[in-house]
Amino acid sequence: MKFIVPIIALTEVTHNVRCIRIKKPEGYNFVPGQATEVSVNKPGWEKEKRPFTFTCLNEDPYLEFTIKCYTDHDGVTNQVRHLEIGDELIIRDAWGAIEYKGEGYFIAGGAGITPFIAILRRLHVDNKIAGNKLFFSNKTDQDIIYAHELHEMLGDNAIYTVTDGNDANHLHERIDSTFLEKRVDDFSKHFYVCGPDPMIAAIREILEGHGASPDAVVFEK
Repeated sequence: MKFIVPIIALTEVTHNVRCIRIKKPEGYNFVPGQATEVSVNKPGWEKEKRPFTFTCLNEDPYLEFTIKCYTDHDGVTNQVRHLEIGDELIIRDAWGAIEYKGEGYFIAGGAGITPFIAILRRLHVDNKIAGNKLFFSNKTDQDIIYAHELHEMLGDNAIYTVTDGNDANHLHERIDSTFLEKRVDDFSKHFYVCGPDPMIAAIREILEGHGASPDAVVFEK
């Protein structure tokens, strides 16, 4: 099913990430971690669909996306960069494979954090976030999405690392086998992985090499 909905709020999250809130269609529901296909309701863009994850909670009176805008080509996210309140998006039904299954480790690269936002917010509201840990990799400190909120929810269990620049306030390491060996206490727990495809493939191989069950490694297929 297709819904045409107006933008009701816009927030700049980082230098290239926007939070967009839209009117919620009556009866629309989703599970934290799910996404929908989104188009910009402007001439020539109505059929250009891209998947974006909901970052709000299902009970919120609006729907929310947190979108990284790429300006190196005129794609959908570059259009998103120029949207204003009152402009419209086209959304479809919710779908997705990333769903919370139990305590474990969230591993995100860049905008790969977005499927985890609603999950972590849900756990925080329900007082069930204890026992979970986040490893979040970005290029620079300025690229970290919702750094303050994630730290408020997870405390010292929100671990940030950056891969570029020597002036980082956080770890300056890649999330590789050595990184995980030092910081994962129990490879039998659940792992939630989202980021660039090569990162997902590499981390899955590392986790399974350390005895993690393939069924316990959750990622978007």
